Amino acid sequence: MIRNDVPITPELVREHGLKDDEYARFKALIGREPTLTELGIVSAMWNEHCSYKSSRLHLKTLPTKAPWVIQGPGENAGVIDIGDGQACVFKMESHNHPSFIEPYQGAATGVGGILRDVFTMGARPIAALNALSFGSPDHPRTRHLVSGVVAGVGGYGNSFGVPTVGGSVRFHERYNGNILVNAMAVGLAKTDEIFYAAATGVGNPIVYLGSKTGRDGIHGATMASAEFDDRSEEKRPTVQVGDPFAEKLLLEACLELMKSGAVIAIQDMGAAGLTCSAVEMGAKGDLGVELWLERVPCREEGMTPYEMMLSESQERMLMVLRPGMETEAEAIFRKWGLDFAVIGKTTDTLRFVVKHHGETMADLPIKELGDEAPLYDRPHLANTHQPVLMPEAVEPPMSNADALLRLVGSPDGSSKRWVWEQYDHLILGNTVQVPGGDAALVRIEDGPKGLCLTTDVTPRYCEADPVEGGKQAVAEAWRNITAVGGRPLAITDNLNFGNPERPEVMGTFVGCIRGIGEACRALDFPVVSGNVSLYNETNGRGILPTPSIGGVGVIDDVRRHASVRFKREGDAILLVGDTRGWLGQSLYLREVCGREEGAPPPVDLDAERLNGDFVRRLIQDGQVDTVHDCSDGGLAVALAEMAMAGGIGAGIGEVEPGIPLHAFLFGEDQARYVLAVEPDRVPDLLYAASAGGIPVALLGVTGGGSLHLPGEPAIPLGSLREAHEGWMPKYMAG
Repeated sequence: MIRNDVPITPELVREHGLKDDEYARFKALIGREPTLTELGIVSAMWNEHCSYKSSRLHLKTLPTKAPWVIQGPGENAGVIDIGDGQACVFKMESHNHPSFIEPYQGAATGVGGILRDVFTMGARPIAALNALSFGSPDHPRTRHLVSGVVAGVGGYGNSFGVPTVGGSVRFHERYNGNILVNAMAVGLAKTDEIFYAAATGVGNPIVYLGSKTGRDGIHGATMASAEFDDRSEEKRPTVQVGDPFAEKLLLEACLELMKSGAVIAIQDMGAAGLTCSAVEMGAKGDLGVELWLERVPCREEGMTPYEMMLSESQERMLMVLRPGMETEAEAIFRKWGLDFAVIGKTTDTLRFVVKHHGETMADLPIKELGDEAPLYDRPHLANTHQPVLMPEAVEPPMSNADALLRLVGSPDGSSKRWVWEQYDHLILGNTVQVPGGDAALVRIEDGPKGLCLTTDVTPRYCEADPVEGGKQAVAEAWRNITAVGGRPLAITDNLNFGNPERPEVMGTFVGCIRGIGEACRALDFPVVSGNVSLYNETNGRGILPTPSIGGVGVIDDVRRHASVRFKREGDAILLVGDTRGWLGQSLYLREVCGREEGAPPPVDLDAERLNGDFVRRLIQDGQVDTVHDCSDGGLAVALAEMAMAGGIGAGIGEVEPGIPLHAFLFGEDQARYVLAVEPDRVPDLLYAASAGGIPVALLGVTGGGSLHLPGEPAIPLGSLREAHEGWMPKYMAG
């Protein structure tokens, strides 16, 4: 008999995050009142975090296929073919709400969860990245949140033994009540040894692996699907607790078990824990699942079936094993000091049956738990485009030299060395390019091939014009990979937005999706995995729209790559791409002029493709080894970063007539790269550019210990470094 010993009241239903019509839909689906355990199960499966009920209609419009894509969205992680029988497995995911409530454990378990997504596919993780968004530096909680999140990211990644090789950090008051912690993991596998979640075969054992189940993280997925209010601190018990050393053991045990041939299907226990993993494995394989909860290893006494099904305790896996191999599999896990228990079986009933000491706690149709989840085409308002801000309409409030010093020393423009030096970015010995450049570069095994990795987005662009902002986020990731010499292959995304029930928020989401799709199609840069995080707002005020893009590319020989630092005195400095002096939504406008307005720079995807392919060929042919793309702060900031990185100054000559000098220096026109080239290569390069219809301008020459902007006194590199390197340590010191 199905137990109904707990009355299901309207208040209890609302506590589980279900709206009245959703609960009515569920009751009609099962034909009766649910048990408490069943209510918990459906609240987990039908919340925004797991069901994508507000977003999946629009996600279907994204391009997900290419000849090199092995597995697109829908699995634990995306998989692409990188040649030589090797596959790259990667994904990005958010842990925003937990990290705001408990920054160390929230960020740490975000890293742990994304690492599991990768090695669940049979890949060994080789790199981690992140994208972090914090509130205004002068908000009373920001310093505490930065400290906790950075410590959590480093504490988990460093202990697990994977290098954190890249990322981004930004500050804005719109994140005051809801920070963003997006974690990305990248792994390697053989193309013919990828593991999937779909269960096969009737009567096969379902096995619980890893750490014991506790009460931490119960309702974590539901909490992640609701906006915050003044009582958000009370949700601390919904934040999971991570153990990176247990996860390292779990990695090794899983990879060893996979080699044994015992594994039919595998799913990590992430959001909604045992519920989501068991339902997904059965539903994807068109099978039923029966679980026996008294066999679940628990670390706390008296845990109820409801608690066991919804716990989000970390470092746990669910597998379907080949019959008769249980003993061999158990020996492997016991050797690694991990729990192993057969807790169920696959069935042919297409039912999700949960039993506890023989008593049925839940009996639900397994396919409908996913397939019949609500799907909303929410009202969405097209974003009102901001007017174009002409360069002449922006009066410079200070000298260009002072503006540059302010930009490189601003919260967003300053060096994030304080952050990444807390991460072990060299462990495993294959990091070729450390954080601080355009893209990280990681050697694949013994080389010479490597992976180019980046995360990027410009939220202020997405707020002002979602379509252009979405395009720019993808184009920026594509440029970052190109700038080191890589061939961009695919992206993962982490779409962070406010409350989708507000038409203006949903309109921004839809616009960004459209822009991302257009850019991915134009650049042959498909989406293979991702995550949607909605309801990122507190007391009705939402975050800036932040569709983080994680890009992956391949480089044939890591010895032939480019970096941002000037390497020689006397090199010619070239600018690839058109410059119009676009100051709308620029960092200059915000940090120097105190204004946040205007349309963002338009993204010409044909120019992105043309200019990027040209630059990449130059790097691959060995003609150029110093490249930096122009982004926040425009040309002047790019030059300053190149000079500081190499310890070599530069002088810039007169600029194009017709553009105000401050707009030329700080405008954020897209599809642009700065190159430093040995002088004897310049004629051939200019000829090739002209033949290809690619705009290239000769700017100046490297040399000395200062940066010379036109008409300005020289800026010593020491002054630039003091401003650039000083802000973050001073801020964190209080």
